[in-house]
Amino acid sequence: GYSGNHITIYQCIPSPGLRTTLFALSFLTYLVTLSGNVTIITIIHADRTLHTPMYRFLAMLSLSETCYTLVTIPNMLAYLLMESGAISIPGYWAQMFFYLGLGCSHCFLLTLMGYYRCVAICHPLRYWVIMRPTVCLYLGALVFCFGSSVALIETSLIFSSPLCRSERVEHFFSLAFFFLSILVVLVSFLILLSYTFIVAALLRIPSAAGRHKPFSTCAAHLTVVIVHFGCASIIYLRPESRGNLDQDRLVAVFYTVVTPLLNPVVHTLRNKDVRVASRRTLERGGLQRIMVTSGGRP
Repeated sequence: GYSGNHITIYQCIPSPGLRTTLFALSFLTYLVTLSGNVTIITIIHADRTLHTPMYRFLAMLSLSETCYTLVTIPNMLAYLLMESGAISIPGYWAQMFFYLGLGCSHCFLLTLMGYYRCVAICHPLRYWVIMRPTVCLYLGALVFCFGSSVALIETSLIFSSPLCRSERVEHFFSLAFFFLSILVVLVSFLILLSYTFIVAALLRIPSAAGRHKPFSTCAAHLTVVIVHFGCASIIYLRPESRGNLDQDRLVAVFYTVVTPLLNPVVHTLRNKDVRVASRRTLERGGLQRIMVTSGGRP
C-alpha cells in the first residue's frame, strides 16, 4: 500500500509458524548461496588454469548472483519476521532498480554464456581469436550497462504509473508486465538459437564419445537456464486472467531465493575443473599455513 513517503509491504503468509520456517530455510539458503558464489569467484581468481572465457563469464555470473542476493534476501528475511513493514519510496526505488538491473544482467549473462559455448563448439579454431580476454571484458561490461539501462527504464515506468498511488498493489511487476514478458521471450529465443547451432554441430560429429564431451559442458548451463526462465515464464508469460496472485508471489519467492543457489551448486558438482581447482586451492592454502607455522621451512 502507498502512504505518504512510504510503501507498506504486506505478507502473503498468514501463519507465524510458517513464516518462521520459511525464514529459517531462506536464511540457510542465503548463507549457502553467498558462500558458494564467493568461493567460485575466489577459486577462479586464484587459479590461473581457470583464466579462460568460460570461467571469466562464470565468475561474472557468480558476482551478479552475489549482488542480487544481497539486494533482495536480507529485506525479505526482515519482512518475514513482521506481518507488514514499511520502506521509504527512495529506498524502494533503489531496491527495485538494483533488483531489476541485476536480474536483467543475469539473463543477458546466461545468453552470453550460451553464445560463447556456441562459438567454442561450432568454431573451435577461431574460438581464441573471437573470445579474447579484452573482448570478454567488454562484453561483460556491456551486459551490466545494458542491464542497468533496462532497470532504469523499468523503474521509471513503475514509479510514474498512477497505480503506485492506489491503496494496494498486489504485484509491482504487473505494472511493467509487457516489457518483462518481451525480455523473457527474447532472451529465451537467443539461448534457444545458440543451442540449435550447438546441436547441429554436434550431430556432425561421427562418434558418440566425441559428441558427449562438448554437450556435457553445456549441461550445467542448461540446468540453470531451464529453472531460471521456467520460473520467469510462470510469472510473466501466463495469461493474467488465469493468474493466481498468491501463487505468483510464492513462485517469485522461489525465483528470488532458490535460483541464485543453483549457480554454485550446479557448476561445482558438475564441473571437474572447478572441483580440481578447489582442491588445489585448499591444498595450497594448507601448505602455506604449514610453512608459516614452521617458520618458512618446507
